[in-house]
Amino acid sequence: MDFFFCLPILFGCKTTVKPDGDQIPRVCPRCNNAAVISAKSRDWFEICFVPLIPMSSKHIWTCSICQWSMRVEAGGWEPTPVGQAGPPPAGYYPPNWQQAHYPPANQYQYQPQTPSYGPPQVQQQVPKY
Repeated sequence: MDFFFCLPILFGCKTTVKPDGDQIPRVCPRCNNAAVISAKSRDWFEICFVPLIPMSSKHIWTCSICQWSMRVEAGGWEPTPVGQAGPPPAGYYPPNWQQAHYPPANQYQYQPQTPSYGPPQVQQQVPKY
């Protein structure tokens, strides 16, 4: 008797990211959090979920909060370190937002209301014949 066995072989590529270099936190350009670090990204060829052959590697900047990443280039742009970040970018402010007039806090007094517990009162009308 002949037996036929069919064993599935799973294969593919997996990317791993590990911290590398100085771990000074930097400001993320996407989410503005101090969570960008230098890391090394490596692609692996794997069979049955076991990484076997390293295929490529590169140094990247990566944000651990929003998953933003960018390749590190020699002499290229770097994210700003935490202590050197300036103010956040200007947003929208309505015209004359600083001149808005609000009444003093003690001008209006809170008047508590007595709660009415129970079902609502319904007035019944007597039908006219």
